[in-house]
Amino acid sequence: MKVLVVGGGGREHALCWKIALSPLVKRVYCAPGNGGIAGVAECVDVAANDVAGLVRFAKAEAIDLTVVGPEEPLCLGLVDAMRAASLRVLGPDQSAAEIEGSKAYAREVCRRNRIPSPGFWVFNDSSKAHAFLENRQEGPIVVKASGLAAGKGVTMARTRAEARTAVDEMMDQARFGAAGRTVVLEEFLEGSECSVIHLTDGKTFAPFEPARDHKRVFDRDQGPNTGGMGAVSPVPGLGKRTLRQIEDQILFPAVNGLNREGRVFRGFLYAGCMLTATGPRLLEFNCRLGDPETQPILMRLSSDLVPLLLHAADGTLEQCEAPVFDSRTAVCVVAASGGYPGEYQKGCLIHGLDQVRGGPDLQVFHSGTARRGGDLVTTGGRVLSVCALGKSVEEARSRAYTELAKIEFQGIHYRRDIGA
Repeated sequence: MKVLVVGGGGREHALCWKIALSPLVKRVYCAPGNGGIAGVAECVDVAANDVAGLVRFAKAEAIDLTVVGPEEPLCLGLVDAMRAASLRVLGPDQSAAEIEGSKAYAREVCRRNRIPSPGFWVFNDSSKAHAFLENRQEGPIVVKASGLAAGKGVTMARTRAEARTAVDEMMDQARFGAAGRTVVLEEFLEGSECSVIHLTDGKTFAPFEPARDHKRVFDRDQGPNTGGMGAVSPVPGLGKRTLRQIEDQILFPAVNGLNREGRVFRGFLYAGCMLTATGPRLLEFNCRLGDPETQPILMRLSSDLVPLLLHAADGTLEQCEAPVFDSRTAVCVVAASGGYPGEYQKGCLIHGLDQVRGGPDLQVFHSGTARRGGDLVTTGGRVLSVCALGKSVEEARSRAYTELAKIEFQGIHYRRDIGA
């Protein structure tokens, strides 16, 4: 069969790599792909948000399955367009993808389905948001752009002044464009975070192993939020009882609630949770796999991914065996461009990849790279992610950092405490 993966980041590189290993697959395409994905799939010059172009390509090439990686094409209705063209595709339709496309809507899903989550307040007018902050007791609060902002539209404001600044940037200065026209203010929660991602066809769930993302750009969780600077799987200290709580109280009610609204969710549902002293609480829903969580999760997946994807797309997931995962730990460290998550330079030559000792226990996934002649250059804020397996967190970390130290490009920076 022929498979098309939509997207061009580290998540899509990991998906292409894992899908290409399946004996069911003869050819893998990726649109648009990147410099590393070109080593495991045929890259197609069609943008991930070009809905009509992707449908045309899938029809012309008789693609048997399309797997959508990023949130933007899902929220633009790519799945709806694929299905209208009688093409098999994995991902939620546009209505179900709103659970990520609108944080305000996601909070309403939580309220209606009694999903444990922080208190929240939604504002479409900046003056009303400022008035709310002025009448609120001084202290931390979370300010979120309601729309899609590439994982950067969240400010953990420690003071009222920081919160006011975040509201101004989002609503009045349009830092995130249309995504910030509506803001959600949320109660600040204390605890440790984890990402629980399960595959579902709207009726049955295939549980994937949890991971812990590291969002802040600098060590010890300092600096602004990013799309993710690294991840570890499994999550240290996350017991089976807590994981079952997340499934029973968050994931299952969300999908059932969407079903009641006629929004059938087929694909990967991501629950970003805070493990508080009173139990897990939902921070955010995503309508797809996380990045960089996908990389360590798929490194640990020892069974064939493709049958799961096919059955989920067809609505027959109950007929498929549950995924099997390696008991070892996987640690993923992201190498970013200088200045990220702010302004950064593109086109920097990447050196040292030929010195990295890859194999089944260590992979380098590309996020923002391109081939220019015989050179590999940077094209994004997050450039590479080095992912290693080990019998312990310490062993996996040591392998990842040892190989990452061999890679160089101008301005390279990465956290030194992923998984620590």
